[in-house]
Amino acid sequence: MQDNLPVVPPAHASDFAALGLSETLLRALRQEGHTTPTPIQAAAIPPALAGRDLFGCAQTGTGKTAAFVLPIVHQMLQRPATRDAGVRALILTPTRELAAQIGERIGVYARFSGLRHAVIYGGVGMQNQVQALRAGVDLLVATPGRLVDLMAQGLVRLQRVEFFVLDEADRMLDEGFLPSIRRVVGVLPKQRQTLLFSATMPPEIAPLAAQVLRDPLHIEATRVASAPDAIAQSVYLVAQEHKRELLRHVLGDRAVTRAIVFTRTKHGADRVARQLAQGQIHAEAIHGDKAQNTRLRALSRFRDGEVRVLVATDLAARGIDVSGISHVINYDLPMDPEAYVHRIGRTARAGSQGVALSFCSGDEQTRLKGIERLIQRRVPVVQNHPFAGMVAEVAPARQQPQQARQQPRQQQARQQPQQPRQQQQPRAQQARPQQQRSAAAPSRGAQGGRRATVR
Repeated sequence: MQDNLPVVPPAHASDFAALGLSETLLRALRQEGHTTPTPIQAAAIPPALAGRDLFGCAQTGTGKTAAFVLPIVHQMLQRPATRDAGVRALILTPTRELAAQIGERIGVYARFSGLRHAVIYGGVGMQNQVQALRAGVDLLVATPGRLVDLMAQGLVRLQRVEFFVLDEADRMLDEGFLPSIRRVVGVLPKQRQTLLFSATMPPEIAPLAAQVLRDPLHIEATRVASAPDAIAQSVYLVAQEHKRELLRHVLGDRAVTRAIVFTRTKHGADRVARQLAQGQIHAEAIHGDKAQNTRLRALSRFRDGEVRVLVATDLAARGIDVSGISHVINYDLPMDPEAYVHRIGRTARAGSQGVALSFCSGDEQTRLKGIERLIQRRVPVVQNHPFAGMVAEVAPARQQPQQARQQPRQQQARQQPQQPRQQQQPRAQQARPQQQRSAAAPSRGAQGGRRATVR
């Protein structure tokens, strides 16, 4: 579907006033120090103000929350409604942290509007959320599961929704929220404006877009699954058993002022945070099994600088919007290459520079190749570190076809009848030096010969 959509290229505007936003919103933006819109904001806000449905692709940290909140609030101010009108704008998002972050942004942008908003998500009691709904809500931010629960109890009505936003749609599909999304869409008015935003555009998202969007514009502020150029990427080849010591070594650098460390599992996040604490490095772990209050407290301590290291899993990190993150460290490489792009997007936000470091064990090198294919560049290898040389660097992915052609010859040689021992000896002697040279071959590093090339 998306290939047939009208595409709006990345746009640039000198200031928010040029986009046609109301003075009420411009006042709030000025108070926050926001004067120049990001490319996704410049591209999305004008057509959204005109009432068009949007299919937006933008990485995290590009300002896409403002790209849908600002035009919605503007239109709600232009068309005032009575206090008992019910929910007028519904924003669905996959995680509790992201829902809370969007709610905080609405509070900032709509501070002078008089509009009311609420945030509802699972993992906490319903009482406060129900009280907020009964008091009256204009904009509602929700995770799909909790919203469906409240709908089933008759505690939230969506029959008057004028604006519907699906944020991080790709992640919602990954987490199995499609049935809940369909239940929500089934009760929404047919006449509404829908804005769908996603960090990636997998093929599975097309049927969902076709169901919820009407004649949409496709806005892509950055190439799908691309890594921002402002992020300096590098990889450490290291044995799994040495990752713990390598992490301490890396965090010993004073340049690492605020870092997120990504692990593949929740148990791994807890273990890494515990090990860092044993080494007198203050760290907090955040993942889906943590209580909501514990997660919010950990984020607050990280944001306020009380701890400089946050250990997180992929899903939990989707709601992290903290400025000044100097480093992202992939303690474990993700199974999904696109998750790598989401991870490193936590740094180099709002035009700043950032560093992304990855630890790659021997078992993870196929994942590294998948990442390099996705971002279309080689990730430079760091050569000078205490555990260098303990894991051999495998051949680049582009050499695999040649290796595959050699395999039939090796199999054919094994199938041949054994020759007399004295005839095989010279060949064995030739093989040993070749193996020794391969084992002793030094890895190429970011400081050495392996350069980032575009394939």
